[in-house]
Amino acid sequence: MTDVSLIVLCAGNSTRFEHKAKKQWLRIDNDPLWLFVTNKLSTYAKFDKIIITSHQNELSYMENFSDDFSYVTGGNTRQESISNSLKEVNTKYVMVTDVARSCIPQTVIENLLNEKENADCIVPILNVSDTVIYHDETIDRDNVKLIQTPQLSNTSILRKALETNIEYTDDSSAVKAMNGTIKYVQGSIESKKLTFGDELKDIPCLNAPSNNFFTGTGIDIHEFQDNKKMYLGGVEIPCEYGFKAHSDGDVLIHSVIDALLGACGAGDIGEFFPDTDHKYKGADSKLLLEEIVSFIYNVGYEIVNVDLTVLAQQPKINPHKQDIKRCLSKLLGIQKQFINIKATTGEKMGFIGRSEGVAVQSIATIKYYNWKQK
Repeated sequence: MTDVSLIVLCAGNSTRFEHKAKKQWLRIDNDPLWLFVTNKLSTYAKFDKIIITSHQNELSYMENFSDDFSYVTGGNTRQESISNSLKEVNTKYVMVTDVARSCIPQTVIENLLNEKENADCIVPILNVSDTVIYHDETIDRDNVKLIQTPQLSNTSILRKALETNIEYTDDSSAVKAMNGTIKYVQGSIESKKLTFGDELKDIPCLNAPSNNFFTGTGIDIHEFQDNKKMYLGGVEIPCEYGFKAHSDGDVLIHSVIDALLGACGAGDIGEFFPDTDHKYKGADSKLLLEEIVSFIYNVGYEIVNVDLTVLAQQPKINPHKQDIKRCLSKLLGIQKQFINIKATTGEKMGFIGRSEGVAVQSIATIKYYNWKQK
């Protein structure tokens, strides 16, 4: 072990990234980018601890991928995410990197570690080869440098430097603002930053995602409740009763949600929308499905198809199939032809046969978002 901890920043919303998935969740073969980057860096040096920052909605899911790292909830800014992570750091030095720099060569890490005792913050830089214009004036390009990450800092000094309301774009700016010392080392053009998405073609170390498909199942059951509107697949069904549930009780949508979460290994509907949380009381299940679909795409998947079986003695499902398909098509972001609905009765057996409730079983198939084909 060394006296250096590593922080990998992965909590961003990728608002400037022009792809369906967040950049940290692009799949490289089968690994999300954040895991690809972290595993790569962990082979370059024996860090005392490796800390991953995550968006709060993705933390539990991220923890499924490896037990080798510590995970913390990131903040609304890069600076907040670093401050949150520093609470887990006990080493004298800390190296902070952005997941957006996905192909950092080992020489850059070695350059940083070799200089760790020589300044408060060690920073990789690149020289500028093009002519530089500043405020319509040509300036000496030898005086212009491009700052990169990762950066290695004295932990206590970085903590103190970030105790400010001023937002800095990198660690060295914060350290320098409190008169800390900075040491510049040679960076690399291979450490290209992924910001908008078009840079992907210039980052050769990233392989395309695998062609694997993933299947999940979901099942939900609700009993009837008098004097309540019935919603099934987001469609109001003319009926004198609805479903007894904490939300609107849309048993079909709840089943689809579980199938989608099962396909990507993200738990179940209760983990996202617990029935102990009052804010979901009477909730519109269409909004819950929209949130899950957004999650599915954010973490690097696309929905391929869903197949549903509705078990109901009452109400009759066939007259409403097309309306349900149209609604699900819009919510899932897939064509209606990729949604199949089957209906069967309980043959007057059991609670379904006695018209006491409805059960729905769903199967969903997803695949990795193929950023190579955009």
